[in-house]
Amino acid sequence: MEKRLILAFALSFMVLILWSHFTGTKQEQAPVVDKEVKQETTSPSSGSGITQEGNPQPAELTSGAPQVTEQEIKVDTPLYQAIFTNKGATIKSFKLKKYKTSKDTDAPLVDLINITGNSTDFLSVNFNSSGTETPKDAVLYGINKDSINLSDGTSPQDLTFTYPAVNGVSINQTFRFYPDKYTIDLFVALSNNSSAPVSGEIRASLKNMPPEAKKGYASFIGAAVLFNNSLEQFRYAKMKKEGKSLNGQIGWVAYESDYFLSSIIPETQTAAGFYGQTASSGVISATYISPTVSISPSGKNDTRFTLYFGPRDHDILDAVGNNLKKAINYGWFDIIAKPLHYLLVFFNKFVHNYGISIIILTIFIKILFWPLSHKSYVSMKEMQKIQPLMAKIRERYKDDREQMQREMMNLYKTYKVNPMGGCLPMLVQIPVFFALYKILGSSIELRQAPFMLWITDLSAPDRLFNFPFSIPFMAPPYGIPVLTLLMGASMYLQQKMSPPPGDPAQAKMMLFMPILFTVMFINFQSGLVLYWLVNSLIGIGQQYRIMKRSV
Repeated sequence: MEKRLILAFALSFMVLILWSHFTGTKQEQAPVVDKEVKQETTSPSSGSGITQEGNPQPAELTSGAPQVTEQEIKVDTPLYQAIFTNKGATIKSFKLKKYKTSKDTDAPLVDLINITGNSTDFLSVNFNSSGTETPKDAVLYGINKDSINLSDGTSPQDLTFTYPAVNGVSINQTFRFYPDKYTIDLFVALSNNSSAPVSGEIRASLKNMPPEAKKGYASFIGAAVLFNNSLEQFRYAKMKKEGKSLNGQIGWVAYESDYFLSSIIPETQTAAGFYGQTASSGVISATYISPTVSISPSGKNDTRFTLYFGPRDHDILDAVGNNLKKAINYGWFDIIAKPLHYLLVFFNKFVHNYGISIIILTIFIKILFWPLSHKSYVSMKEMQKIQPLMAKIRERYKDDREQMQREMMNLYKTYKVNPMGGCLPMLVQIPVFFALYKILGSSIELRQAPFMLWITDLSAPDRLFNFPFSIPFMAPPYGIPVLTLLMGASMYLQQKMSPPPGDPAQAKMMLFMPILFTVMFINFQSGLVLYWLVNSLIGIGQQYRIMKRSV
C-alpha cells in the first residue's frame, strides 16, 4: 500500500508539471470581442469627494488647456521611479527601487508595467455616458507640473491632468504621491458643462501583459477582484474566450503577478461592477465600474480612489486596509500555507536566513508529527518481520488472488500489523509540500532570498556553475543541481533501509523512484528541495533508530 501511495505521489508531480505547462501564459490565436458590462440600477452618487474636510483641493493648474505635444512627467520617490504621460493621463513605467529583476548587481529594477508600444494604457480613468464623452486614451491632457521629486520627510505632492470639454463633461485627475508609501491617492473631478443633466459610470481600468516566461502553477498571474468580501481570481486562460463580469460590492480590482500587485481601491465600498478580459494581444484588463453618477447642469461630482503599485507584502497590504491583504492567497492550500509562511517569517526574525528558517520549519513539522512517524516506522519494522510469511502465502495462493488476500488479512490480524501504517507520513507531507511550493513561488520575502554557497535564490532552481549547453529535462539556467542530487541520494538510502516489497516487479519499480523524483525536482525551487532533503535526512535517522532496536 505504501509503495502504491509513493507511486501515486510521483504521478501527481507529473500531473503538476503538465498542468503548469498547459495553463501558463501563451499568446492567443483568436481575437476577443470587447463586451459592455450591464450595470444594475443604483442611486445617484452624492459626490462627497475632494472638497470635503480631509480631502483638500488639488493644486491649481499652470495651464488649463491641453498640451500641444506629448510630455512625460517623472515622479521619483524613495520607493519607486515612475513615468507619467499627458497622453491619456496614464503611466508608462513604474519601477520599484527595492526590487531587481535578478540577483546580478547590474540587473534592472522591476518594472510593474509590461506593455510595449502604444496599443493600450496601463491605467485609464474615463466617464461613460450616452449623451456626453470625456477624453479618450489618445488625447493630450493639460498638466500642472513637469516633474515630482520626493525624499524622506517631504510633504506629499500632486500631479493634475485636465481636459476641458466644450459641450459635455470635463474630467480632472489629480494624483497625490507620498515619500514613504506605495499608495497613490487619485481624485477624479467631473464637471457638467452642458445645459442638460448627464448620467453615466466612472470606469477605472488596469491593463498589463503577463511576461511570456511566467508559466506555472506556483504563482497566480491575472485579474483579481474583492467581490462581496471574497477574493475572485481569473487566470489568463479563463478570460481568453469571453470576459468575466460581476455586479455587487467591489472592494478593489487588481492585476496580480507572482510577487507584485497593481490595484485600484474605490473610497466608497458600494455596489458596483467589475469586468475583466484578455485581449487578442494577450493584454489582461481589470476594470472597476462605479454606480451610476448623475450630474446636473453646471454641476460637479468628485470621486476618490487609492492606487497601490508595489510588492505583495502582507504587512504593507494590511496597512493599506480595505482587505487588500486578501490578495495574498495560496489557492487550495491557503489554510496550510499561511501558517507555514507565518512561521518562516517568524523564524527568520531570529536567524536572518530563509534557508535556515526552512530547515527549522522542517524540524518543527517533524517534531509535530513525530508520534505519527514513529508508528509508521514501527509498522514498517513489523512488516519486515513477516516478509517471509507473506512470501509463502503469495507462493501458495498465486493462482487464487481472493484467497491470497484473505490469508494476508489473517496474517495482519495475527501479528497486529497495519499494512497502511507506513502511508501516514507520506499523506502528511503531500499538503505541506504543495503549500511550500506555493509559498516559494509567490511570497515576496522569499524572492531572491539567499541561503549559502551557490544557493543565492531559494525561489529559483538549484544550480552550481553555468553550462553553455542544455541538459535534458532541465530548464535554464543549466548547471549541476547539487542539492537535488543529494535529495535523490537520500531517498535512495531511505528506500534501501525500508523492507523490500514481496513482488519482484514492484521492487524494480521502487529502485527507479529516486531517479524519477530527482528528475521531477530538478526544476523546483531550491528552497523546496532543501525542505525535502532535510525531511528525508531526519526520516533516515528516525528510521535507523527504530530498525536497529528490538520492538
